[in-house]
Amino acid sequence: MSRHLQITFDAHDPRALSSFWRDALDYVHPGPPGVDLPEGADALAAWDDFLARIGVPEDQRNTRSAIEDPAGHGPRVFFQQVPEDKVAKNRVHLDVRAAPGLQGEERMAALEAECDRLVALGAKRVRREEPAPPMSAGHITMTDPEGNEFCLD
Repeated sequence: MSRHLQITFDAHDPRALSSFWRDALDYVHPGPPGVDLPEGADALAAWDDFLARIGVPEDQRNTRSAIEDPAGHGPRVFFQQVPEDKVAKNRVHLDVRAAPGLQGEERMAALEAECDRLVALGAKRVRREEPAPPMSAGHITMTDPEGNEFCLD
């Protein structure tokens, strides 16, 4: 039997970081339990209403957030608030597969275009690794708005 996978990020601002990754991965914020969201509704606003209705104090409403693949194929990503700063390189990181099947300059051009899109969302570019066949097709290392490393692959 296979297991379902959830990826968890520690974050200072779960809502902001989940919004970055939602846009980066074309995911969605799920609605609150028992709330049927109409097409195009703001899931985060629905969460604000839900949490207020069940009595969660306002200063605790940004302690967690989640995003999901709308097609149901990718893992759920959960964000939990922590007080401490990130202090070292990630031992596990995400590879965002932005150029599957592409090679050479076509691949690197696709990665550059995706890099530009993610920088506009708040990511930072760290470095570009050129293709070095047969071991590497090339990639771009980046960090999300809270400094978590990931690669465009």
